[in-house]
Amino acid sequence: MTSTFPPPGLARFNALEEHAALAVLHETCASTAWARRLLAARPYPAADDLYTASDAATAGLTTADLEEAMAGHPPIGRPKPGDPTSTREQSGMAGAPEALKAEMLELNLAYQERFGHVFLICATGRTGEQMRDALRERLGNAPEREREIVRTELGKINRIRLARLVEAEED
Repeated sequence: MTSTFPPPGLARFNALEEHAALAVLHETCASTAWARRLLAARPYPAADDLYTASDAATAGLTTADLEEAMAGHPPIGRPKPGDPTSTREQSGMAGAPEALKAEMLELNLAYQERFGHVFLICATGRTGEQMRDALRERLGNAPEREREIVRTELGKINRIRLARLVEAEED
C-alpha cells in the first residue's frame, strides 16, 4: 500500500517559509529562475511532482540562467572547501593519482577557455577517469551542442540533490 503523505523531507520543504525554501533551492541549484519556478509550484504532493517541476524549470532556463546555475559549481577535481555536497559528488576524484588531477586541471582550463564556463557533469558515481574521458570528448563539441549537454547534466544533478532533500529524515 502506497502512502498518501509526502516523504518527511518533502513535507518539511513544503512547509518552509518562502525565504527559507528559496535558500534551500538555491543550495540545490544556483539559478534564481529555476528556484523561483519550483517555489511557485509548492506544495508538492509527491517527490515525482517536484522532480517533474525541476525538469521543466531546467528545460526553460535561458542562456543567462544556465550560466548562473553553472557559476554555482566548482571545477571537477576542486570541490568547494567545506562544502560536503561538492565533495560527495566529486568523490570519484578524491583518490585520483596526481597525474590525473593535473590532467583534469589542464582540461578544465581548456574547456573554460573554449566555452566560457566550468565543465559541468553529473559526477555522482563516476570515476576520475570517466570524468576525464567525458571532458576530453566534450571539448570537441559545438557550443550549441555543449549547452544542451550542460542543461541535461544540470538536470541530473538537480534531481540527485532534490532526492537527498526529499529523503532527509531530519533538518
